[in-house]
Amino acid sequence: MSDSSTRLHAFVSGMVQGVGFRYFVQDAANDVRASGWVRNLRDGRVEVVAEGPLPSLETLLLRLRQGPRAALVDQVDVAWETATGEFVHFRLERTA
Repeated sequence: MSDSSTRLHAFVSGMVQGVGFRYFVQDAANDVRASGWVRNLRDGRVEVVAEGPLPSLETLLLRLRQGPRAALVDQVDVAWETATGEFVHFRLERTA
């Protein structure tokens, strides 16, 4: 990761499980060349941690707010954090 990287930590609420949301996020993250992970949470939300240049993450955030066709996104809670550079690629994680 370069020094210009930042971290997006988001929690997506709505009808976001069972609709291909994690795969949608993985594709979107790969499109903008972000690294990190996405996982379902037991409370029905989806959690996303992504690192990359701020403009790329802003594009990813727009896609999170839209979601795939079958999803209904009610809310996206976002925290902007310092990138750690710990990720090599973007992956799917197990439900937490």
